[in-house]
Amino acid sequence: MTATAVAHPNIALVKYWGKADASLALPATGSVSMGLDVFPTTTTVTVDGGSGDGLEARDAFTLNGRVVEDGALVRVREFLDLVRDLAGSDAHASVVSENTVPTGAGLASSASGFAALAAAASSAYGLDLSTRDLSRLARRGSGSATRSIPGGVAVWHAGDDQGSYAEPIPAPPMAMVVVTIDAGPKPIGSREAMRRTIATSPFYPAWVTSTTETVGDMLDACAAGDFTRIGEITESNALRMHATIEGAFPPIRYLNARSVAVFDAVAELRAAGVEAYATADAGPNVVVLTKPEDRGAVASALAGFGDVIESGTGPGARLVRSEGTGTPDPGVVPDRQEGAE
Repeated sequence: MTATAVAHPNIALVKYWGKADASLALPATGSVSMGLDVFPTTTTVTVDGGSGDGLEARDAFTLNGRVVEDGALVRVREFLDLVRDLAGSDAHASVVSENTVPTGAGLASSASGFAALAAAASSAYGLDLSTRDLSRLARRGSGSATRSIPGGVAVWHAGDDQGSYAEPIPAPPMAMVVVTIDAGPKPIGSREAMRRTIATSPFYPAWVTSTTETVGDMLDACAAGDFTRIGEITESNALRMHATIEGAFPPIRYLNARSVAVFDAVAELRAAGVEAYATADAGPNVVVLTKPEDRGAVASALAGFGDVIESGTGPGARLVRSEGTGTPDPGVVPDRQEGAE
């Protein structure tokens, strides 16, 4: 039983930062994102029909041609355990993943990674999940992966286990320009940074309150097709998140001098009449939201700051191969919202 899935990263327009329940990966607030059409992750899960005895020693994970035996393997095994519980199976699995987004650099590699794993593993274990339930499952691997299941512009709802999932929302045409300043892994991972921010930043309670309001503002702006308002909210929310993180003790600083220089360059573009708005997840790399017709000009203006890649609005997670699983033929994950449980 083998299944292969492809998923893309997403960049939050209104950020997710902090969990209300770490065990269920429930966010403290909702969030809104745009999926990218670059940096895909392709993951194949092959389920072995053998006994589950000695399961931890038998699950295997290969990433970009390298056998993984560190903490990343533990996360994959824990996620497979969730899938096995849903499927009523004790069979171990082999996971082979090709990830084209820089891992751990603040460019949502875990979003595409766990979205692809959720789609491939659920199919390989014979599950037929709705988009909503697949989004809920992906959330347990990585919070941002919740939003990579539907793709496009999506809202991730805060709430309880059943109610915390992502779904697509209407929005005007948008594009992004990714400026990769540093493709290496960040010194402090998002999970640890979230924990420290919640525990020590005096700004965190205000972040939760203001972001809850901001999600509503963003949903209104998207529904109205107001690109200018979407951009203004996006840049403001990103800077609020980084200010909250920098308020942790000891401080955590993801943006560096070159990151700030990109924000300044984007402000200069706006002053020159090009609508562009900067954002950054938990890392030094900057993503610029712009209109599709302006993305080439924005990319040219920012070429001196790092590797620049243009992106349109990306698709949701999809199966590209499914053999001997009993699940539907490969294709875009069906948009069925009824519960699977």
